[in-house]
Order: sequence, then C-alpha cells, then structure tokens
Amino acid sequence: MRLLLISIVASFFVPVLAAADVTETETEVEYLVSTIGESNCTFIRNGKRHSAEDAEDHLRMKYRRGKRYAPTAEKFIERLASASSMSKKSYYIECEGQEAVPSGDWLMARLNDYRHN
Repeated sequence: MRLLLISIVASFFVPVLAAADVTETETEVEYLVSTIGESNCTFIRNGKRHSAEDAEDHLRMKYRRGKRYAPTAEKFIERLASASSMSKKSYYIECEGQEAVPSGDWLMARLNDYRHN
C-alpha cells in the first residue's frame, strides 16, 4: 500500500519536471535563433550566403519541424543547426572582419555565454 501511495504521488511530479525541461530547452533555442537573426553575420548554407534574418527563419522552421530530435539546446545545435539534413554539408557563420566558423561552434559559444551570464 505504501509503495502504491509513493507511485501515485511521484506520478504527479514527473510531468511537471518534463515540462520544465521542455520550457528551458525552448527558451535556450529561442535565444540562439534570435541571436543569429540579430547578429548581422552571414549564414552559409550549402555553399550559398544568406542573411542573418534568413538564417533565423530557416532554423526556426527546422526546429518547428524537428523539435522531437532536439530535447536539449545542445541536441538542437548538433542535430538541426550545424548541417543540412539533405546534403549533410556543414553550416557556417561569417561575421564582419572574421573568418567563417562552423555554426555549431558559434552557437555553442553563444549558449555557454547565455548560461553563464
């Protein structure tokens, strides 16, 4: 009987904890995508140059469609925001006066800044 009571009480907390994780992930992904859009950097996808705003739109679409593959911000970066799912070519971000860097590296740096500030 005691085990049943513990199981029932625990079942109320599991959905709350899962919802908190999703909210945190969505908040972090939103931060990352918005940061790209506001960066004025060039987004290089499949060898073509795109504006920061186009990159933001593209990554929002990928997250909306592939959210189930990105349970954390790190998985979003790894699975959705680092390479084309079609061509498998890496994405790059090139900011003024700097060399292009892999988008995954650029995004991880922004995520680390976000979490530590």
